[in-house]
Amino acid sequence: MIDALLLTFIFLVAGIISVPIASRLGLGSVLGYLLAGIIISPILTVLNVDLVSVQNFGELGVVLMLFLVGLELDPKKLWAMKARLLGLGGGQVALTALLIMGVSMLLDQSWRISLAVGLILALSSTAIVLQTLGEKGLMRSDGGQSSFSVLLAQDIIVIPMLAFIPLLATPELLNALNHATAHTSAHGSSWNLLEGLATWQITLVTIGAIITVILGGNYLSSPIFRFIASAQLRELFTATALMFVIGTTLLMSVVGLSPALGTFLAGVVLANSPYRHELESNIAPFKGLLLGLFFMTVGAGINFSLLADHFLIIISLTLLVILLKMMALLVLGVLFKIRGADKWLFALGLAQAGEFGFVLLSFTESNGVIPKSLADQLLLVVALSMLLTPILFILYDRFLAPLYLKNKDDQPQGVGMPNDKKIIIAGSGRMGSLIDRMLNLAGYDTTVIDYSTKQLMTLQRFGVNNHFGDVTRPELLHAAGIEDAQLLIIAIDEAEQISKLVKYVSAHYPHLHVIARAKDRHHVYDLWSYGCRDIIREVHDSSLRMGRSAFEALGVSQENADKMVDLYREHDKDAMVAVADAHQIGVPAHENSQYIEKVKAFLEASDPEIRTQMQTYRDTK
Repeated sequence: MIDALLLTFIFLVAGIISVPIASRLGLGSVLGYLLAGIIISPILTVLNVDLVSVQNFGELGVVLMLFLVGLELDPKKLWAMKARLLGLGGGQVALTALLIMGVSMLLDQSWRISLAVGLILALSSTAIVLQTLGEKGLMRSDGGQSSFSVLLAQDIIVIPMLAFIPLLATPELLNALNHATAHTSAHGSSWNLLEGLATWQITLVTIGAIITVILGGNYLSSPIFRFIASAQLRELFTATALMFVIGTTLLMSVVGLSPALGTFLAGVVLANSPYRHELESNIAPFKGLLLGLFFMTVGAGINFSLLADHFLIIISLTLLVILLKMMALLVLGVLFKIRGADKWLFALGLAQAGEFGFVLLSFTESNGVIPKSLADQLLLVVALSMLLTPILFILYDRFLAPLYLKNKDDQPQGVGMPNDKKIIIAGSGRMGSLIDRMLNLAGYDTTVIDYSTKQLMTLQRFGVNNHFGDVTRPELLHAAGIEDAQLLIIAIDEAEQISKLVKYVSAHYPHLHVIARAKDRHHVYDLWSYGCRDIIREVHDSSLRMGRSAFEALGVSQENADKMVDLYREHDKDAMVAVADAHQIGVPAHENSQYIEKVKAFLEASDPEIRTQMQTYRDTK
C-alpha cells in the first residue's frame, strides 16, 4: 500500500511541477510530461518500479482518448472519410514502410528485418498528436483532419500487421528464442481467446466481437444509462461510463484486436446518443490523467546508458526516421491537395514513431523477427522521436504557420469561431422546449441539455433528441462546446442552479451572450449582480397577457387594454431600477428593511399618477 501511494505521489508531483512550467514556456503539456518522466527516472530505478506495467496502465489514457474522439463522430461522417482512410492513411503506411525498409537494407539488414522495422516505424503517436492538436485548436483544420484520418487508418492496419509480422521470422532467431525461453509461451497471455483456433474460427470470433460492440452500443447503452441516471448519483454515472469503456477494451484485448480501435468504434456508435456530453465530461478527467502518466513513462523509459554507448547512431537514426516520414507525408499532402500551412502541420505532426511501436517491437522480438540488440536501439528511436514531437509542433507554430498566415488563402481552416452560430440551451422543460422549437424553425442548430431522464424519454418519443447531463458542471459545458458558443439560454427550473450557472459562465466566458430565466424579481437582482444582462422573468409576460385579457373581458377595448398593459410594464420596470441598489443577495426581501422602505417610497410617489392614467384608459370608449 505504501509503495503504491509513494509511486502515485511521485508521478503526481512530477506532473504538477513540470507541465505548468513547460506550458508557460510554450512547450505544451506533452513535452512537460515527457520531461517529468526523464527527471523522475533515477528515482523509479532506485525504487525498482516495473515501468512496463505502469506504462500498460497508462495506455488506458490512449484508449479513453480514442473513445472521446469517436463520440465526436457519427457513422455518416466516418463513412465520408473512407477515401482518406484508405488513400491517405493506407498510402502513408505503405510509402513510409517502403522508404524505411529501403534505407534499412542499405544499412545491411535483411529484407525481413527491414520490412518489419518499416512497418513498426510507419506508425505515429495517436496520443501525442491528438492531444497536441486538441490543445492548439487545430483539430478542425485540414491538416488536423488529415492527421486524424491517418492515425485512425494506422489503428486499423495494426490488426493485419499483428497477423503478418510473425511470417517474417527467421529460423536462426526462432531457434535462439526457443532455447532461451523454452519454459514460456511464445505468445504470452493465456487470456488470448484466439490461441489454438483455426483461421476461420479466428475470423468469426473477431467479427463477433465487433458486432457485440456495435449492438451493445446501439441497444444496451441507453437503457443502462437511463437506469443509472434515475439514481441521480453522478459518481455512479462515471463508474458506468468507465465500465463501458474498460469492458470494450477488455473484449478487444482478449480477441487480439486493437483496444484503441475497439473503443473508438464504441464512441462512434454512441456519437448520436443523448448521453454523449455526459459521457464525455465524466471520462475526460481520467483521460487527461492517464495520458499524462503514459507520457511520463515514455520519458522515464529512455535507456540513457544504451543511448550514451550509441549516441551518434541512435540520434542519427531518430532524425533519419523523422526526415523519411516527413518526405512521405509531404508527397501524400501534395497528392491529396493539402495546401499551405496545413501541409506542414500534417507532415511535422505525424513524423514521429508511435506508442504502438513499443508493443510491436516486443511482439517482433518474442516472435523471432528482430534481434534483441536491434529492438533495444529501436525502442530508443521510438521514444526519442516522440520526445522531439512537441519541438516539431513549436517549429510549425513559431516559423511555418506565420509565413502562410500572411496569405489569406493559406490560413488554416477551423481556427477561431466556426461559421455557424453555436447555441446551447440549458433545460428542455416548459420554457426550453418552446425556445428550442422556435430556433429550429428559424434554421438554427441547438444543443439542448437536461438532467431529467423522464423529460428526455418523453421528447424522444416525439422525435426530439436532446442530451443528458447536469449543465451546471464546468466539464460538461466544455464537452458541449461552450468555448465556441455564441449564445447560452438558461431555462432550467431551479433558481439556485440558474444563479450558479450564470455566476460561473459570467466569470469564465465574459464574451458569451447569456439569456437567463429568473424565478421572480428578486432573482433578477441576483442574476444582474452576477453579471447577466439579458434576464427574463418566467411568468412576467404571461401574467401581463392574462391581465390584458382580464381588461378586455371587463369591457375595455383591445387598443386601450394594450395601452394599460404597456403602462404597467414601464411602471414595473421603473420600480425595479429604483429599488435595485437596496437588494442584498441571500437576504429575503421581507427581512431587508432598506429594501422595504424603498419599495414603499416608490409606490407612494408613483402609484397615484399611474392609477389616474390607467383609469382614464379604462373609461375611454
